[in-house]
Amino acid sequence: MADLEFGGETFDIDEDGFLLGGIEAWNRTWMDYVKSTEGIEEITEEHWKLVNVLQEYFKKNGIAPMVRILSKATGFPLKKVYELFPSGPGKGACKMAGLPKPTGCV
Repeated sequence: MADLEFGGETFDIDEDGFLLGGIEAWNRTWMDYVKSTEGIEEITEEHWKLVNVLQEYFKKNGIAPMVRILSKATGFPLKKVYELFPSGPGKGACKMAGLPKPTGCV
């Protein structure tokens, strides 16, 4: 557990850099932080769509969706998900959405 300061805010993160406190601790500043670490130039509507789907699924199920469910829910092929989040759906997208580090295959 560590503190991370970014954009005038302090976030509690785990050893892998995922936000502790989950979606309740998540905000736009957190998204901007993840954007800066992921090499994402601009957060687009497509990024928002993925983040919203991840958060909604997590709220209902308590886990991140598997990749095929994520692709089906967003309409994005896996290739597009990796274009939006170069480090992948588990590391980049789940991190940006404020979800805990996935334990399985996301």
